[in-house]
Amino acid sequence: MSAAVPEAPDSGAALRERHGPNYRWWLLLAVMVGTMASIMSSTVVNVAIPGLSHQFALGQARAQWVTSGFMVAMTVSMLTTPWLLARFGYRATYDGCMGLLLAGGLLGGLAQNYPLVLVARVLEGLAAGVVQPIPAIIIMRAFAPHEQGRASGMFGMGVVLAPALGPSIGGVLVDWFGWRSIFFMVGPFCAAALWMAHRYVPTSAPGGGAAQRGETLDALGLLLTSAGTLSLLNGLVSVRSGPGWEAGALLALAAACFAAFALWQHRRMRGGQAPLMNLRLFAWRPFAMGALVALIYGTALFGSTYLLPVYMQMGLGLSASSVGGILMPSGLVLAGAIAVVARLADRRPASGLVMMGLSLLALSFAAMVTIGLSASLWLLMTWSIVGRIGLGFILPSLNLGAMRGLEKDLIAQGSSVINFVRTLGGAAGVGLCGIALEWRLAAHGVALGQGPPSAARLAAFDEVFLMLAALCALAMLAARHLGAHTRLTPQ
Repeated sequence: MSAAVPEAPDSGAALRERHGPNYRWWLLLAVMVGTMASIMSSTVVNVAIPGLSHQFALGQARAQWVTSGFMVAMTVSMLTTPWLLARFGYRATYDGCMGLLLAGGLLGGLAQNYPLVLVARVLEGLAAGVVQPIPAIIIMRAFAPHEQGRASGMFGMGVVLAPALGPSIGGVLVDWFGWRSIFFMVGPFCAAALWMAHRYVPTSAPGGGAAQRGETLDALGLLLTSAGTLSLLNGLVSVRSGPGWEAGALLALAAACFAAFALWQHRRMRGGQAPLMNLRLFAWRPFAMGALVALIYGTALFGSTYLLPVYMQMGLGLSASSVGGILMPSGLVLAGAIAVVARLADRRPASGLVMMGLSLLALSFAAMVTIGLSASLWLLMTWSIVGRIGLGFILPSLNLGAMRGLEKDLIAQGSSVINFVRTLGGAAGVGLCGIALEWRLAAHGVALGQGPPSAARLAAFDEVFLMLAALCALAMLAARHLGAHTRLTPQ
């Protein structure tokens, strides 16, 4: 008896027939809700770091692992998405991720010690990593090329509501109920995602057929990426706080693990086994350049997502709810920008759109040096809005520019890899911003959590923002090569 027979009523073809010609939009909405939950779990915790640090008497380095632990888990698990989809199908994979994300939120909210908070963050990160490549796979497979920009725009508009509204609501919850309350925020989204999944998400694998039971997960490749990511982040921390030999050894180990991972993926491909990362993708120049842009852009974006709430609360002395109020308008502007740019993405080369976005993002970082202790909060809000308009140019365009032209059997891998390298850059970016901030604070002779806001402390923050602006300018060099339309020749 075939294992796929009971799943046939909920296959992609059956659901299309049941829900009509607009089914693909309902499917996109279903995965959008779950992705919103995963992104919210990633970003909203930042407004609670000061309160959590006070609760458990954490230093800057330990508190940073609330974010970094999530990022490591998310980074590593992204590479498993193609295998999980092929092995279990869309619905089972998606349901499992939503259940794990919900469990992590409950555990974090109820945790009575810091190690349990870290465990909760790792569980949330594992779930978020698997979920986030799925929407791009659906957009590239379920929508015609002339609809993909519009679909990316609809998805992007919905997803940015999570980081737009999350810090605002989270800041109010932290002020009213304490830091634990933000862990429970993902619960309603997870419940809605599970309900919608059983209506619209098919049980089939990415190719539209039954899940494949024979292929085993590349455990060694997963181990190498995990070891490489952990060594990289710990090495960055040791650059600041540990002995020099330890930092050098950890960074060398990270490089060795990633090199061994690449060699192992090549060996698996030569042996006819499914790799975690298909290296053929990098033979396609737009994809290779897109991956490089994603790596640098992820470093700047996730680093700033960590840095901005800390800057506003500990640099400017604002409350958590005030931080949320400042960030909310920029998030709403981002949703509008995505709606406009998404339609351009169906007609204009991705390279120009991504370069425009990176230039605006760089400008917003560089302009933070104009914010002083007596500056108007409207100025801070303005530069935040400029950066979010930049993101509005990048978000719908980067994946399309990198993945258009890939053969269909490489789309799942392509989405997984683009998300992996962006998040790897993000994991490093959070660590890099923390390291750079402490370094510059020490250079200016001030500490982060001691005393009232000062000009010296703001100068340290300004120098880190200028570093992020320089990273965005560097990414623009690679973005020039996005947007070609030649197809990758199958081998």
